Amino acid sequence: MRESALIGQAAQRGLSVLGAFHRDAADDLPETCQTVVLLGPDEPRFWPLFSASPEASDGKPDPMDRWSARVIGDWAEKIGAAPLFPFGKPDRPFYDWALRTGRCHASPIAFLVHDDAGLFVSFRGALALTERLDLTVQAPPAPCITCTTQPCGTACPVDALNDQGYDVDRCKAYLATADGQDCMSNGCAARRACPISQGFRRLPAQSAFHMRHFTGA
Repeated sequence: MRESALIGQAAQRGLSVLGAFHRDAADDLPETCQTVVLLGPDEPRFWPLFSASPEASDGKPDPMDRWSARVIGDWAEKIGAAPLFPFGKPDRPFYDWALRTGRCHASPIAFLVHDDAGLFVSFRGALALTERLDLTVQAPPAPCITCTTQPCGTACPVDALNDQGYDVDRCKAYLATADGQDCMSNGCAARRACPISQGFRRLPAQSAFHMRHFTGA
């Protein structure tokens, strides 16, 4: 299977191919796996497709994870691949996998930054393919190298992202205040500050969904 075919099939499902890497002997992956293809939302098409799904309206927990399991699981079965997910068990090292694709990099705030999605990059799952895809196309350099101002480092209103790491408790405490409602409605200020994120077309409603899930609101 060609990568171009996967890209087209992903788009039909509201997903985007965010990168791929070849399995090596140290990976805890099926022995039949040759290539792992990482998948994320295809913006801005993803949110309307998800919103119209049965998972989005059935009132049960974790609707987006269940949507991902169904859509990617059905797709994997159709093409003879194994579905892999960043939720549930076993734990999968999606952060490390993303770095191996060459299309994701560690940003100045340690969050992943993608060459197209910026700091809005997220993963809904992956396909473990039995084919060894041609991955010889050189990935672009890390975008942060040429980002002279690096606004992500100073955009957080409460400095929850600094050289000491990510202060999750401080972040959540701020989100519970009136001042924090901008981030709750539109997404993390640091992620939005990334110049690449600003060109990405994630809808505010999707960011608000993730913030509610993050805070348990």
